[in-house]
Amino acid sequence: MGFTREHDQWLSNHLKQRRGERLDALKRGHGYGNRLFVEQVWWPLAGHFQGLHPEYEVKDWRGRSYFIDILWEVGSTRIAFEVMDFGSHGKERSKYRMDLNRGLFLQSQDCTVLYISLDELKENPSFIQSALRNILYPYLSAGKSANARAERSYSKIERNLMRSAIRHHRVLRPVDAARELELHTMTVIKYCRILVEKGKFRPVARGASQRIICYEYIGTLQSPDLV
Repeated sequence: MGFTREHDQWLSNHLKQRRGERLDALKRGHGYGNRLFVEQVWWPLAGHFQGLHPEYEVKDWRGRSYFIDILWEVGSTRIAFEVMDFGSHGKERSKYRMDLNRGLFLQSQDCTVLYISLDELKENPSFIQSALRNILYPYLSAGKSANARAERSYSKIERNLMRSAIRHHRVLRPVDAARELELHTMTVIKYCRILVEKGKFRPVARGASQRIICYEYIGTLQSPDLV
């Protein structure tokens, strides 16, 4: 199914499950900015709405309820996305202060909080998508289908690249790895991309162009895949 149909079904399911203040918060809160985020950033990255909650209710340090714009639960990990509009946050000092305090409190409760500028979302969604791809890749990889996981097998080159990354504090630069392993740089890049797909490497980008400059090994140091 396409985005519109999946989105409408996802939202409808949450509306059916809510009552009272939680229902009102969802009707009021999931507006232009939040929908733009899930359409322009979340959907291209994940392609699903599994574990994603709109206007998610949490308690602050005073025990008072408030609602996170979007919360993603993946395993035991919670990641909050807050779409920030300058008009409602930047011009009211007390609200701005409260928003930052709530974000700090959430992170003290083992919840990662990611702030998204609405202006940037409207004008340059590709930047946000690229940045979040690097942050979320390990979690998105964990959610792949069982069939995809079953297909993970590693060639000699792939194992050598993973071991090389570990020797260099988990960071692998294609040019250096090509020299070390006596391979062509493009061959190294090809297999790095394969390891990204298999959930072992994470691409690291820098600069305004978000050009990939190296890869980070995100597997375990004692993984049997290294042997």
